[in-house]
Amino acid sequence: MSASSLSVWLSAARPKTLPLAVASIACGSAVAALEQQFSLAITALALLTALLLQILSNLANDYGDAVKGTDNEQRLGPMRAIQSGAVTTSTMRKAMAFNVVLTLISGISLILLATDSVKDMFSFALLGAMAIAASIAYTVGRKPYGYMGLGDLSVLIFFGWLGVAGTYYLQTGSVDSLVFLPATACGLLAVGVLNINNLRDIDNDRACGKQTLAVRMGPQWGRRYHLVLLTGAIGCLIVFASFELTGWFAWLFLLALPMLIRHGRDVFLSADGAALRPMMGTMVKCALATNLLFAIGVMLSGA
Repeated sequence: MSASSLSVWLSAARPKTLPLAVASIACGSAVAALEQQFSLAITALALLTALLLQILSNLANDYGDAVKGTDNEQRLGPMRAIQSGAVTTSTMRKAMAFNVVLTLISGISLILLATDSVKDMFSFALLGAMAIAASIAYTVGRKPYGYMGLGDLSVLIFFGWLGVAGTYYLQTGSVDSLVFLPATACGLLAVGVLNINNLRDIDNDRACGKQTLAVRMGPQWGRRYHLVLLTGAIGCLIVFASFELTGWFAWLFLLALPMLIRHGRDVFLSADGAALRPMMGTMVKCALATNLLFAIGVMLSGA
């Protein structure tokens, strides 16, 4: 593979969004460590599987939006691989298939390492299959759910509840209902990244028939919704820290609060989609900082 083609595929994988996968696995593993049941091997395989799933989703979005004509000159987001002409649709399909194979290898290895019962093996195999299908079906197919406004719910489920609580279960063999507080927080912050993306391209998405939640709500309510996502995430972490953690380390995640407040204000006051372009990267940083500070605080609190 030449340096230029490698650059194309690295760009298609959208590495700036990958911290969301890191955040979910870090949170789940940190809460497992609080129960003295942390496994480095399980964490590493869970992280690899999560990263592969997110890359698969990014490749599928590149393919699906290109085929449907949503990636056009009016779109404000960064140029994608097929849109730029650097990759053909046929090549992208092959790349997606290769990614699925890698994801299956990683996922099956994780299940074999982390589970003992047939029931758990079957359950996580089913969840893994659902995750692969969801990664592709967001924009690909006759009725992609991303075009029906269901992307936010999917992100909450897979980057929040499944990513965090699933990682916790794989390490502890049980689920504490309180783990769904940081899981929800992690998911809401990931939804915030998607919401910025959808608010940025709201006009083009509407014109192309992509009925994202932002399109359905409209730009003003979409901005208010963004504030709800940020507030809800911090609220969930505050409740968890109050009930489960001790010491000032438990509140490390509040160091990210000024960044979240500034970001929320900038989004709410943004004039149009063009003004939102640099804010997606900021939202990713906000999500990563909040989740990592929380994870570090959890581990220090339990030390």
